[in-house]
Amino acid sequence: MDLLHNELGQPIGFPVPNWTPRAQPPRTPMEGRFCRIEALDPERHAAELYEAVAEDRDGRSWTYMGYGPFPHYADYRAWADAAAKSSDPLFHAIIDLKSGKAVGIASYLRIDTGAGVIEVGHIHYAPALQRTCAATEAMYLMMRRVFDELGYRRYEWKCDALNAPSRRAALRLGFRYEGIFRQATIYKGRNRDTAWYSIIDREWPTLKHAFEVWLRPGNFEADGTPRTKLSQLTAEALAGSGLQR
Repeated sequence: MDLLHNELGQPIGFPVPNWTPRAQPPRTPMEGRFCRIEALDPERHAAELYEAVAEDRDGRSWTYMGYGPFPHYADYRAWADAAAKSSDPLFHAIIDLKSGKAVGIASYLRIDTGAGVIEVGHIHYAPALQRTCAATEAMYLMMRRVFDELGYRRYEWKCDALNAPSRRAALRLGFRYEGIFRQATIYKGRNRDTAWYSIIDREWPTLKHAFEVWLRPGNFEADGTPRTKLSQLTAEALAGSGLQR
């Protein structure tokens, strides 16, 4: 893509012709083979989510969240009631199609319709969802809505720089590491350096193909083990597009 230059010969960026602001993400469901993603509805989802997350006995999954753990259902329900009213972040429940139950949360946030930038965050998976096909498919479905349905230009992933599992997940999903924002915020009475990752619209077509290859039934053994790792497919997709991590 050719850069534009001003009258002094200085580079000033590549053109974005006919750009118009993007729409806000809708609250309509997203459905795949393994999961369905629905706008958070405490009446339908809160009890199932609380029960599923209770399987995290030591509360490890809450370590890098800005809230929780919630010792009582009433506390979680109050959080869910407030979260469901928000449009930014826009919270979603992840429904496992095999059990029919809500087993995770994810949201769109920091939604910049003018620039076409959106972040995925507040990702909280119960043990029943962790390291499953549904867990990966949920992230794919949210990406697909952002790029294919809404036409955003940039999709962001941010996490505590100390959160090694989240950082590994970002790379596995095809996000490119962009750096550390030091002392970016304070939560739960402690400092957070924030690691930034992103996918941009030019990278999405090859990454989308990588997800679709990984999600094919033929990619899985009888016990559900994938024959090809997603991290391999996304790395090859970015390398093949000339856009390395």
